[in-house]
Amino acid sequence: PPYGHGASLYIRPYMMGTNSVIGVKPADEYQFRVFTTPVGPYFKGGAKPIKIRITDFDRAAPHGTGHIKAGLNYAMSLYAITDAHNKGYAENMYLDAATRTHVEETGGANFIFITKDGKLVTPKSDSILPSITRRSLMYVAEHYLGMTVENRPVHKDELKDFAEIGLCGTAAVISPVGQIDTPKGTINVPAGMDDMGPITKKLYDTLLGIQHGEIEAPEGWVVKIC
Repeated sequence: PPYGHGASLYIRPYMMGTNSVIGVKPADEYQFRVFTTPVGPYFKGGAKPIKIRITDFDRAAPHGTGHIKAGLNYAMSLYAITDAHNKGYAENMYLDAATRTHVEETGGANFIFITKDGKLVTPKSDSILPSITRRSLMYVAEHYLGMTVENRPVHKDELKDFAEIGLCGTAAVISPVGQIDTPKGTINVPAGMDDMGPITKKLYDTLLGIQHGEIEAPEGWVVKIC
């Protein structure tokens, strides 16, 4: 896609088992492929904050494969996201399956939280995907914006205390969250439902600037293909 249009070229490497068997067993024949596709701007009308809910469903369990980018992990969230969309929510917030007290992730994105004193907090768990976008935002926050960064367990009772909340992933970079419905009531994020919060916007603009070559990238982040 032409530079400056907000669109991008999405590149996805993937691997799949190709054994000609019907039994349940690990594959020992594979195909590794890379597909590319042009995609339009993620936020066609601007990055408006979304409404999400804490779901009763579990996406991943301790000692499972939640930290692996496997098709089954996406499949586990499909029924739940369809149910959420039918009820007017953009996404589900999954809690840890063992205690249902700590925030994990959504079906396809990690969470980032901004505290009222300007710290970036990301949930720590062995059953969530170690997102490259999240790691990039943590680096940008610390080394470009001078923020304190914490990667730690986030209790669900903390949600009401954060100033800004976002979902992060490859396509959107950051999707701001304005409202969370919980079993105990609705949490309205102070940043509001109109625009991306100010710190979240700085993170978004800085990482996007690095991706677009407008801001100098850390060594090894950008590779020129001639």
